[in-house]
Amino acid sequence: MGFRVHRRLSRADAVTLCNAVVGFAAGVVAFSDLHLAARLVLLSVIVDALDGIAARNGESSPVGPLLDSITDVLSFGVTPSLFVYVVLRSSYGGVGEADPLVTAGLVVIASLYAVFSILRTAFYTTYFEDAGERPGMPNSLGAILLATAYLAGLTDPIVLAVGASVLAVVQVSPFDYPKPGVRTVGPMGVVLFGAVVAPTAVGRAAPRLMLVIALLFFALGPRYYWAD
Repeated sequence: MGFRVHRRLSRADAVTLCNAVVGFAAGVVAFSDLHLAARLVLLSVIVDALDGIAARNGESSPVGPLLDSITDVLSFGVTPSLFVYVVLRSSYGGVGEADPLVTAGLVVIASLYAVFSILRTAFYTTYFEDAGERPGMPNSLGAILLATAYLAGLTDPIVLAVGASVLAVVQVSPFDYPKPGVRTVGPMGVVLFGAVVAPTAVGRAAPRLMLVIALLFFALGPRYYWAD
């Protein structure tokens, strides 16, 4: 029988795999260029949105939801953790540079976001079948917050580490986070695209505006976001 990959994947799945490539690239690039890595994280968010649009237009496949979940863990869970680790390493030293205990501590702190992202995905796969049940902050929102914060000029390692730790735990919070509707996705996509292609233009306007939007959704979305 075999895998029959070309018959079992849809166009939406191909977009999902492109998201995995962009997310992986962001993790690799982080070790040499954090600014570019942050932009690639945001590009991954845009690709993820295109994947959702394709799936809603009937381009999904039986394996699509699982592919999407795995890819989200890579692009919006593992990559942000690598990003935070590189930020911390630049100040405290990495493997072979800092004291082994310091290095271990940095790895543990940085890995929290990935660990809770994996945990949230596992819980959704096992316990939440109703599309209306969406407890916990989406890992993509956390990735947006971390990337736009860095592009907006918030590069202090302690601030980013504390922020990432808080965002990690909120991924398994009891608050229901709604899925952004059509009225929101369009304008957000424009701002995200601006943060990717011109992050320093007009006083870092695009990443700073996106950071404000993401913070508002983070704080107020569970209670005040309107449904389409």
